Amino acid sequence: MKIAFLLVVTTFFLPASARAQATPREERVGIVDDPCKALPSHPSASGEKEMEEWQRKLLLADFFSLCRYRSENQSLSPYSSGRIIFMGDSITQGWKESRPEFFGANRINRGISGQTSAQMLGRFYADVIALRPFAVHILAGANDIAGNGGPTTLQNIENNIKTMVEIARAHRIRIILGTILPAARYGWRPEIEPIPQIAVLNSWIKSYARKNGLGLVDYYAALDDGRHGLSRTDSDDGVHPSPQGYAKMERAFSAEASPSRAMKRPRSKFDRSAKLRSSQSDRWMPHQG
Repeated sequence: MKIAFLLVVTTFFLPASARAQATPREERVGIVDDPCKALPSHPSASGEKEMEEWQRKLLLADFFSLCRYRSENQSLSPYSSGRIIFMGDSITQGWKESRPEFFGANRINRGISGQTSAQMLGRFYADVIALRPFAVHILAGANDIAGNGGPTTLQNIENNIKTMVEIARAHRIRIILGTILPAARYGWRPEIEPIPQIAVLNSWIKSYARKNGLGLVDYYAALDDGRHGLSRTDSDDGVHPSPQGYAKMERAFSAEASPSRAMKRPRSKFDRSAKLRSSQSDRWMPHQG
């Protein structure tokens, strides 16, 4: 699979209204009334070169994929006391496609295939904060390790995750982090050896969650086949879970990240600071303003 496609497969899943606009239009840059209406039109020809060029332009026009969920975000009710947003990449997106029954009115999937942690951070306000959830579930880092965004460092990935956490906490949103799923190799980047990098990043995620009183779901432990990969039962390609693999993720989530358990986790310095600023105790309820 070509990297160009992986980077922008995120934008292939555009809202129907955006995909339907197939008439040629003049490309726009800078400040416009509606950036989503200025996206390049889907090519009428379906050749590989035409698709790659369209995807390249689409990535440049909407690097963070802010248009992907805009219509769905606008259709949500403004407030729901138990809402959990699932922010992630293809693992998260495929979760709903594979097992839609896990999601519903209060479990909102905002996964976009191919995205790095930097791209998730770029749409974090639109796809998480603006939806006023009780909690956000963040599963990020696999595509960074795979090189989807070009060269990076583990520190950069950690900084992106920390920034999402701090933004959520500033809005009194509960955070649940997931460890990166095991993967012995990424088929689209066979030259990368992800096992040691996944181990280091997962160790940091677990330590960071523990030190800061965050919710944590160890999907790696739930899915590891004993060889730092996914079994054929749990995945068809060694990266993305099968329905059976997602069922294991759901059991791990239900056991470790239920609202009742998350409410009992220790608070961090962010919570203590918030308590000092407020006359009411901080119970990690969704923000009201």
